[in-house]
Amino acid sequence: MKIQLKDALSFIDSNTYNQTFDDVTKAHQALLDKSIPGNEFLGWVEVNAVDEPTLKTIQATAKRLQEAVDVLVVVGIGGSYLGAQAALQALKPYFPKEGVEILFAGHHMSGLYMTELLEYLDNKRYAINVISKSGTTTEPALAFRLLKNHLEARLGEAAKDYIIATTDGSKGALRTLADEQGYESYVVPDDIGGRYSVFSAVGLVPMAVAGIDVEAFIKGAQAGYETYRVPAKDNPAMLYAATRQSLYRLGKKIEMFVHYEPKLHFTAEWWKQLFGESEGKDGQGIFVSSAGFSTDLHSLGQMIQEGEKIFFETVLSIDTPLSNLTIPSDQDNLDGLNYLAGETLDAVNEKAQIATRIAHVDGDVPNLVLSLPTLDAYHYGQLLYFYCFACAISGAASGVNPFDQPGVEAYKVNMFALLGKPGFEKETQAIKARIKK
Repeated sequence: MKIQLKDALSFIDSNTYNQTFDDVTKAHQALLDKSIPGNEFLGWVEVNAVDEPTLKTIQATAKRLQEAVDVLVVVGIGGSYLGAQAALQALKPYFPKEGVEILFAGHHMSGLYMTELLEYLDNKRYAINVISKSGTTTEPALAFRLLKNHLEARLGEAAKDYIIATTDGSKGALRTLADEQGYESYVVPDDIGGRYSVFSAVGLVPMAVAGIDVEAFIKGAQAGYETYRVPAKDNPAMLYAATRQSLYRLGKKIEMFVHYEPKLHFTAEWWKQLFGESEGKDGQGIFVSSAGFSTDLHSLGQMIQEGEKIFFETVLSIDTPLSNLTIPSDQDNLDGLNYLAGETLDAVNEKAQIATRIAHVDGDVPNLVLSLPTLDAYHYGQLLYFYCFACAISGAASGVNPFDQPGVEAYKVNMFALLGKPGFEKETQAIKARIKK
């Protein structure tokens, strides 16, 4: 992993950067000595949430399902599914010809989606991996109830052999159900929050079933830990945290995760949850957004180039071309593209990336560039660990607890009140009166 900062540091005065880097250095030390706010949720830092026997069990589960089913439905929301979905999109072919199809449910409450999903599964051999610490989070709990009923209607008692629960080790509704029904189960560690959980069974079970090399993924993350734990002026995680926080202090309020490869779309979605939920509190925080170029240059390009100057871009680039598809010559050349004949499409994409960065920097939009050597399981594990580590120290340097999410509960109270959930009677009366006004 390399980081290029020249097109961002030129926007930052030395006093702001030096002070911010000092704050990041203190946060880095606090993370390692476990004095950071939220230090009860640091089980991800040393990448040891899954020991060797558990990893082997996960791989055995994956092999069993690969031989038994066509589809695995992963049920979860937020960090319970985004890490796996990001890895699957990044590391598997766009149009796979074989292997278990991985679908997702429980990340919204669309009745149409669930109706069509159940209809699709009518003709499929499928299993369910339900991921929930408590088992009572509304979105995944509703989806699991529907899927469980559907599977049991088809298989009867044998359905239990096709349900895998990833949940609390000792308590909660899903743990109780898993123990009663005899589901195969994995543990969501108490000391790891959902958005930092991709290196636990939460992310590894779906990835292994999909055929991703989870051992390489873990080794990449462990290599990241060995690199980013060392405090240094050239530590990429510290540089990233200090640069983005410096830009924020100078009025750049929005960070855009930019990529030029659609396989990274859900990596951006995972990143947005990680940073948004970690830093957006106490009336502050960088607003995180994303764009896939060159597609979004035809929708957001004008705004980025000439709109209000409150944002900056972090570009994720892959050094090794992912394809060698060459542009052919055309006798008539009606599209005027013969000047590109013989070039690869990836080379053209790279030139678009460089040209766009220059234009945006000229338009007063700072740009950071993160470069990944190649897109494989090892380097992808290192990438996701980089973001986790950088997020923790960036949030702590800004003065917030990067491991809690108190604001997430506000909408839930209103929703439970409107739905008439037992125990929310006073809130139900209050919100109904408010709606009448």
